[in-house]
Amino acid sequence: MSSMKLSVIGTGYLGATHAASMAELGFEVLGVDVDKVKVDSLSRGQLPFHEPGLPELLKKHVDSGRLRFTTSFDEAGSFADIHFIAVGTPQRAGEHGADMTYVDASVAGIARAATRDTLIVGKSTVPVGSARRLKDLARDGAGVGIEIDLAWNPEFLREGFAVEDTLRPDRLVVGTDSDSAVAKLREVYAYALGRDTPFISTDYETAELVKVAANAFLATKISFINAFAEVTETVGGDIRVLADAIGLDKRIGRRFLNAGVGFGGGCLPKDIRALQARVSEIGLDSTMRFLNEVDEVNLRRRDRVVHIVHELCPELDGKSVAVLGTAFKPNSDDVRDSPALDVAGRLFNEGAEVRVYDPQANSNAAKRFPRLNYCQSLEEAVEGADVILLLTEWDEFVQMRPETLAPLVAHRQIVDGRNVLRTEQWEAAGWIVRALGRRA
Repeated sequence: MSSMKLSVIGTGYLGATHAASMAELGFEVLGVDVDKVKVDSLSRGQLPFHEPGLPELLKKHVDSGRLRFTTSFDEAGSFADIHFIAVGTPQRAGEHGADMTYVDASVAGIARAATRDTLIVGKSTVPVGSARRLKDLARDGAGVGIEIDLAWNPEFLREGFAVEDTLRPDRLVVGTDSDSAVAKLREVYAYALGRDTPFISTDYETAELVKVAANAFLATKISFINAFAEVTETVGGDIRVLADAIGLDKRIGRRFLNAGVGFGGGCLPKDIRALQARVSEIGLDSTMRFLNEVDEVNLRRRDRVVHIVHELCPELDGKSVAVLGTAFKPNSDDVRDSPALDVAGRLFNEGAEVRVYDPQANSNAAKRFPRLNYCQSLEEAVEGADVILLLTEWDEFVQMRPETLAPLVAHRQIVDGRNVLRTEQWEAAGWIVRALGRRA
């Protein structure tokens, strides 16, 4: 067990995962958050969001005493040798740029509270150029005789696999100008490095760009296949076969070539917009202009689903629409920028009776769009439905059987917004199936 003590500032999705995972690796960890309700919940070992494997890890280390939570920066400053910044950087209201309020406050707060020489490590996704400014902010705010190093160590978590991605990452990136910081982080990540995880030590700017570059590439790949889905729907091709064929090219690969209703969540949409805003600020307006089209293609897929519903139900007013899924992806309760919830909301606003079911995300969705009718089971959602929309590919929905649902619905019509159903099986059972990227 290492003698180093760690704090994690911010105990949302990223912070809670990082804190529990660092405790699992043998460190004493203190999580810090200004939200007392959240701190009290975590201190009882209760996770306020859904992430497979994390509740067990949290409770294990809260019970062992290795992981604690507080609202006090002063307590963290006197406790920890390394402080990880894991707060959010949402879009600024009415703009595309990232809001750095929480990051700035966290860095300033822990620098002011530090009682000994310390290392601050940023994990939040920030605009390029932020780390050097934050290093100056930290050093200016530190007490007399306190030396502060700063490093940037971007996270690459996938919702639904966050614990695995923290304990066994596919790469570690550290941006800093301090050899001492690199050495300390090598000690923190000794478990992963002992399993040959690539470790990239670089400058601040490269480290800041790695996360947004990865997300921009993934968003581009998803929108690329969705743009071709628009073509195959029109000319009569099959986007699944097209994706399989080009995915066999080793230069391209099959992953993230799944056509459907598009991407969402708290990272990809926000990050590509923030990247565009930042490169514009540094005078490179045209460099990331293609991301505008990536974003537009993605949003058009939601329009397409709504259009298909109108084709199946020309008189939408009063029709019963079952929406299966509100989370932006399976194994998550995150509904931020969720295509599924957006489509459900649009159909409701157009007069449909929308019945929604998600295995984990109903409560979060209800906070954002309370007027929808949230159901407690798949069967309840589809009862009397004129059309079913499969918009989040939970396994429960992928495994649905057409003959089981047929007696429950008013009309056998389903829109496969994720291209996961065996279309032939459903059509053989008398269903009309519409899937994005395949001709009706």
